[in-house]
Amino acid sequence: MADQADLDISMIITSSLDVRVGGVKEDTMTENGPINGDFEELADCCTLITIDDESHDTPDENYELKMATKTRVVLLACGSFNPITNMHLRMFEIAKDSLHKTGRFEVIEGIVSPVSDGYKKKDLEPAKHRCEMVRRSLKTSSWIRLDTWESDQDTWTETARILAHHKAQQDSIYNANELRPTRNSELPAKKKRKTNAGTTHVSCNMLHNQADGQGPVQVKLLCGGDLLESFAVPGLWKPADIEDIVRNYGLVCITREGSNPSRFIYENDVLSKFQYNIHIVTEWITNDISATKIRRALRRQESVKYLVQDAVIDYIMKNSLYGVEVADK
Repeated sequence: MADQADLDISMIITSSLDVRVGGVKEDTMTENGPINGDFEELADCCTLITIDDESHDTPDENYELKMATKTRVVLLACGSFNPITNMHLRMFEIAKDSLHKTGRFEVIEGIVSPVSDGYKKKDLEPAKHRCEMVRRSLKTSSWIRLDTWESDQDTWTETARILAHHKAQQDSIYNANELRPTRNSELPAKKKRKTNAGTTHVSCNMLHNQADGQGPVQVKLLCGGDLLESFAVPGLWKPADIEDIVRNYGLVCITREGSNPSRFIYENDVLSKFQYNIHIVTEWITNDISATKIRRALRRQESVKYLVQDAVIDYIMKNSLYGVEVADK
């Protein structure tokens, strides 16, 4: 009996087939999807009970750090932004809220990456105008920024390559004490400090608090359900790129009216294989604003106020973009 009393019972694990986590059966749905028995999914939801005897008065010093650590995420949105709309901006906020609610992620930055003029899409305004409209629309944001690396390219750039570029940038930040100078990256105004050379340097601590001991930062592609479904369009995407994106980066997909991303993922072998790396966000406050409809309204000399930022409207009017006719003063 004495030997048995000396046993260190460090953890109680319930192994019943009818295991319940926080009162929810294993095969039932939660607000973030089904608890499917996967260890990592289960670990995020369950509470571990620790019983120590007197010989273990000192707790594991790393325990609280491990439990408090969340995966840090940078959200990257690629597109024409022709022009950028309030819905584009809302996508970032919706995605951030949803990821934070899981308790597993901390969104530390959002990046808007406009496509280059090499895309040659009909009615595509020059990158200098589209970037300036993005820049003006983000003046009120403390965590979303414009990045012009993609738009500065002479030709159209594959999404997988853009993700790789930004992942390399994040890796360089967390492998050094200070971000290297860059003329492509534009950070929120309150985080900037100018050097004599005029380039922007940002301390790691200023960007994302302290990087030590928190692991790597994940760059995830922020998109709508239409982009997800475009993976099935023959010849539009390289199969290797699709797998690279969902395997090595991941998607945060905002559902739009009429789309069914969950069904599409189920019907696609590659997406189904890596569905653990696809975060679906339902936008319950429906909003059908699109850049196409904005351009149409502008061509017809109709108001787009409250659909895009006022600073963007002013820029469009001053530069007579999208067929806008400015009356002579």
